[in-house]
Amino acid sequence: MALPVASYRKFRKNPLAGKVIARIKLEFGSDVEPFTLHLPIPELLAGAWMACRESLLVGRVPREAKEAVAAAVSAINRCPYCVDAHSIMILGISGRDYSGAMAEGRLDGIEDEGIRRAAAWGAATRTPGSKQLLAPPFPPEEAPEFIGTAVFFHYINRMVTVLLGESPLPLHRTVMKSMSMRLAARFFRKSILLRKASGASLDLLPSAPLPEDLSWAEPSSAVAGGYAAFSRAVEQAGRKSLAEEVRMAILPLLEEWDGKDPFPPRVWAGDIVERFAGCDRAAARLALLTALAPYSVTRQDIDDYARCCPGEDRLLGVLAWSSFSAARRIGRWMA
Repeated sequence: MALPVASYRKFRKNPLAGKVIARIKLEFGSDVEPFTLHLPIPELLAGAWMACRESLLVGRVPREAKEAVAAAVSAINRCPYCVDAHSIMILGISGRDYSGAMAEGRLDGIEDEGIRRAAAWGAATRTPGSKQLLAPPFPPEEAPEFIGTAVFFHYINRMVTVLLGESPLPLHRTVMKSMSMRLAARFFRKSILLRKASGASLDLLPSAPLPEDLSWAEPSSAVAGGYAAFSRAVEQAGRKSLAEEVRMAILPLLEEWDGKDPFPPRVWAGDIVERFAGCDRAAARLALLTALAPYSVTRQDIDDYARCCPGEDRLLGVLAWSSFSAARRIGRWMA
C-alpha cells in the first residue's frame, strides 16, 4: 500500500538541506521524491545523496550498467516507481526502453549485452549463493560501484514502497506511458551527460569510520566515504526512533534472513512482536515489515507508530534504519 508523503517545505529552510537539494537538482536533474522524503532529517538526506551519487552517478563503470542494476533490483523488490524511474535513465542514455523487460523479468529481451548482464546480476542480489553473485559480470575494482548501487536500491525501494506511489510518471496507467517516459528521458538527459567528479559530495557531512560489514566499498574512497557517512546518519536516526531492545531483536532476524519474502508477512511479524508492549510493539511491527515486507505496510501501521512517537523525523528514522539494515544484510552476501 502506497502512503502519501507530508509536505516538507519547512524542512528546505535548513542550510544543509538547502545545499543538498541544490546539488541534487544540478547533478540528478530534479529534486525527486525518493531524495526529498529524507528532508525531515537533513543529515540523512545528505547521507543518502552521498551514497547514491558516489555509487550510481560517478565512477569508472558506465552509468547505464548501474542504472540496469537499479531497475533490476527495484523489480525484484516490487517497486514499480523505481523500475520506471531508472528505466527512464537508461532510455535517456541509450535511447532504448527496457521498462517492460525489467518489470517482468524478461531480461533475455535486452539487446545490449552489458546492460543485460548487469540487470541479471542485479536481479540475483536477493538470492545468496546464486551463480550470478559467485561469478559477477565485473572485475573486483568495479565492485564498490556495482554493490553500492545495489545496496542503495535495496534501501530506497523500501522507503519508496512505504511512502510513495506506483510511478513517477503522471500517465503511467495509460497508453501514453511510452510518450511520458520519452519526455522524461529527454528532460534528464542533460544532467546525465553533465561531467561529475568522484568524491565531490564528501564535503556534505563529516567523515566517519566505515563499518566492517560495508568493507566491500573500501577499494573506492568515494563510495566508502559516502557509505560511511550515510551509515552513521542512519544509525543516529534509528537510535532516536527505536528502542535498543527493538533494534537488538530485529538484527538477529536479519542475520538469519535468506532473501525470501516472509509468508504471510503480517502473521509472521505479529508473532514476533508479541514480546513487546505498547509503543515498542507498534515500532517493532513497522520496522520488521519495512525491512522484509514493505509492500505489506499499511496506513494503520504508520498511524499506530505516529500516535506513540509523533514527528516526521521519528517516522523517517524507523523507516530508514529498517530499510538500510536489510540492505546491509544483502550487501554482505553480494560481497
